[in-house]
Order: sequence, then C-alpha cells, then structure tokens
Amino acid sequence: MAKCEVCGNDYDKSFTVTMAGKTHTFDAFECAIHALAPVCAHCGCKIVGHGVESAGTFYCCAHCAEMSGVDGLEDRI
Repeated sequence: MAKCEVCGNDYDKSFTVTMAGKTHTFDAFECAIHALAPVCAHCGCKIVGHGVESAGTFYCCAHCAEMSGVDGLEDRI
C-alpha cells in the first residue's frame, strides 16, 4: 500500500502520477486534482477540464479570461 501525499490515507488502490519529472502518489482523483490542477487566474477555481490559456496564464473559461482583459479567446467557435 502507498500513502496519499494529500490526505495521508494508506490505500491498497493508490496510484502515481508523473508530472514535470516528479512522481506523486494519491488515493483518489480528488486528491490529485487538489495537488496538481492549475488554478484559474481570475476566479481561483481548479481547472479540471481543458480551460484556456493566454501568454502562459490559465483560465477556467473564456469569460474569466475576458474579465482579466484577454481578448479573442472563445469557449466555442
């Protein structure tokens, strides 16, 4: 069994995620999201889907990007 790095649960079905060359161990996707998902620069929510990006800054949606002064991004075309 391996211990989750977020909640500390020692779980027989834990899994690892390698991101940017570092390996992380989690017991649930919820903990992996909490630790690794980017955060929207406007509203602060975790970006679980694709989100949008402008000049290296991530937003959860085009609306948040627009509210931050970014033009030209769309959620749909």
